[in-house]
Amino acid sequence: MGHGAATPGASDGGRVRLDAATAQKVAATLQALATPSRLLILARLREGPLPVSELAAEVGMEQSACSHQLRLLRNLGLVTGTRHGRSIVYALYDDHVAELLDQALHHTEHLRLGLADTPAGAGRDDLLDEESAAARG
Repeated sequence: MGHGAATPGASDGGRVRLDAATAQKVAATLQALATPSRLLILARLREGPLPVSELAAEVGMEQSACSHQLRLLRNLGLVTGTRHGRSIVYALYDDHVAELLDQALHHTEHLRLGLADTPAGAGRDDLLDEESAAARG
C-alpha cells in the first residue's frame, strides 16, 4: 500500500506509527464507514462513478439523503465529486478507499466462516526464541 514516496514516521514494513492527531483522523474515517448507507454508497461507487440521482436510486435512498451522505464522505476524502453539466458525478477518492472496503468485507467473511489469519506480529517472539536457542547451540 505504498504511496510512491517515503512516509514520515514509517517503521519497518512501511507501516505508519499512530499518533494522537492521526488517531483522530483515522477514527473519523472509520466512523464514516460505520453506517450501512455510506457503505452501500461506497460499495456502489467501487463499481464506477455515478451521478447522485442514479446513485441514490441504486442504493435505495432519497436523493437528498444520499447527497447529505456524499457531502460527509467528500469532506473526509473518501469520494470526489465532479460537475458534469447540471449534475455532479461521484467516484471513490482513490484505491485506498476500495482497499478499506475490501479489507472490511474480507474480515467480516472470515468471522462468519470462523477463520483467522495470523495476527500482525504474532509468531515473531517464537521465531526470536528459536534463533536464540540455535545460537546457544
